[in-house]
Amino acid sequence: MAIIHKSPYEDVEILDVPITEFVLRHADALEDKPAFIEGASGRVVTFGKLKNLIHRFAGGLASRGFGPGDTLALVSPNLPEYAVAFHGTAVAGGTVTTVNPTYGAEEIRFQLNDAKASILVTIEAAVPMALEAIEGTDVTEIIVIGEHEDATPLSEVVSSEPIDQVPVDLSSHAIVLPYSSGTTGLPKGVILTHRNLVANLCQCDGVIEYDQDASGLAVLPFFHIYGMQVLMNGLLANGCTVISMPRFDLVEALTLIQTHKITHFFAVPPMILALAKHPIIDNFDLSSLEMVLSGAAPLGSELAEEAAARINCEVIQAYGMTELSPATHITPSGQYRPGSVGLTVPNAECRIVDPETGEDQDTGGEGELWIRGPMVMSGYLNNPEATALTIDEDGWLHTGDVATVDEHQHFYIVDRVKELIKFKGFQVPPAELEAIIITHPAVADVAVIGIPDDEAGELPKAFVTLKPEMEATDTDIKDFVADKVATYKQIQMVEFIDEIPKSASGKILRRFLRDRS
Repeated sequence: MAIIHKSPYEDVEILDVPITEFVLRHADALEDKPAFIEGASGRVVTFGKLKNLIHRFAGGLASRGFGPGDTLALVSPNLPEYAVAFHGTAVAGGTVTTVNPTYGAEEIRFQLNDAKASILVTIEAAVPMALEAIEGTDVTEIIVIGEHEDATPLSEVVSSEPIDQVPVDLSSHAIVLPYSSGTTGLPKGVILTHRNLVANLCQCDGVIEYDQDASGLAVLPFFHIYGMQVLMNGLLANGCTVISMPRFDLVEALTLIQTHKITHFFAVPPMILALAKHPIIDNFDLSSLEMVLSGAAPLGSELAEEAAARINCEVIQAYGMTELSPATHITPSGQYRPGSVGLTVPNAECRIVDPETGEDQDTGGEGELWIRGPMVMSGYLNNPEATALTIDEDGWLHTGDVATVDEHQHFYIVDRVKELIKFKGFQVPPAELEAIIITHPAVADVAVIGIPDDEAGELPKAFVTLKPEMEATDTDIKDFVADKVATYKQIQMVEFIDEIPKSASGKILRRFLRDRS
């Protein structure tokens, strides 16, 4: 019999509106308030200006014949224009696929083809990479934030007449296709609808508290669901000012917190480590911080408490997945419990199921975390098999994470069923790296696992078996991979072994490799 752990919160109303209308719900009332402050330059974009640019960008897309059924690829670091392109596409009735700007041309091309993108938006410095990446794809135009001779300036696109929201089915229309490795395997497009995104923002509204002067440091990348939804969309939807950073730099982040009196800092564990340990922290006034929230990877309770004591601000955890739009568990202010990722958000329910027996677990029991609610994705793009493996016929999404719940309804992530490696909050699929390494002429077999690391969370390590009478060094293997993947996916360690341990069915027995590491 199913044991369903319901949210301790009352259900909230999920508004039946497109994502952009929800995100800009306070824009008219806050017309002159900064929506964005670009951290590096201090450039301000007000809520009124942002709304105007979004609807003009939508008009520019519509004038190109872009609308429902079309996909725009967004390859950019965190900038105010990210929101313009993202929400302008939404208003035009299109779909956005958010691409990691550190990807190489091959990785970008895979996503462009899989998502069937026809327009690509990027920054000046990335245009050469974009030109290479669009070869052999359906992309017919590159729009550049800035100026480049081989691309259309964004300024030209937003000179178009603004348009209103193009009607779409909010429950079925894919507004965004971020890419995730799910519980295993190669990256897959996650189909998230307007309703998915709006639902999760409504669910978080009752748990994360913002007052009228709240502001957030947006250093986590907007292409990633955490940065996209919790930072960009979540902060804007609550009338907060978003201070954007294109990449994390500790001194710059601390300077921005001090200068702008930032109240909310959304982080990942390596940033919490810096708050706890780095001597430079003492040189800055961080007294404006009201909340530091860590997500995307597990955070040890000792580290959280050390950082909280150092900066005199509660450091709490949350849990989510790209497939969950993303946040399903958040620690409310003042309810920190060591190691907890918090309480289940409103309108969501959980089960904890023993992966061996299939039996549901009550309070204190351990098992795979299953989650159901309006924030669960529609499925994986062009991949019904992977969808069926992740979401069962009753609508439960199987997270691949092992969890337990205590008597206070706080959840704890204690292990991982899935094989995914989490490096500084980014997903690193072992299968992707194994597929590359096995093509090395000296390699007979390979397995990749994550090795625990205080700063990164996990480090990708390759176990390699060489072909008879062939030679290769750890540097050879690392360099072979480095040319083909983003920085965070690169192999950090290599160990040569005689044989890769496998089950009778040929599945890699990763637990044996973890034991010897």
